[in-house]
Amino acid sequence: QLQVVESGGGLVQSGGSLRLSCAAQGFSLHANAIGWFRQAPGKEREGVACIDNTGEIIKYSDSAQGRFTISVDNTKTTVYLQLNNLKPEDTAVYYCATVTVLNYCSVSSKTYAYWGQGTQVTVSS
Repeated sequence: QLQVVESGGGLVQSGGSLRLSCAAQGFSLHANAIGWFRQAPGKEREGVACIDNTGEIIKYSDSAQGRFTISVDNTKTTVYLQLNNLKPEDTAVYYCATVTVLNYCSVSSKTYAYWGQGTQVTVSS
């Protein structure tokens, strides 16, 4: 069982920024993909971004493209999601998830086997 832990959420004004972290607990990401997802109240979980084990394959949802940036640290233990120009509609619980797979990632939740508990992002207008 692999464990990932999210952090970095909070309350921010519209137009502001946050950086979310997804830390792999006790394993590295050399053979794992990471996906970021979000779920707003009353809505389905939505894929936001993903990164493969090499850090070279990156995908974004349409809503994230141009405002959010996913990256991985040099130790391959933490993945970041930089959120810029935040809007009230970005308010949601943000989750990261992982799966053991090489040279692949997806913004579909069906891809991922292990999920974190989530971190709340609230954007005020």
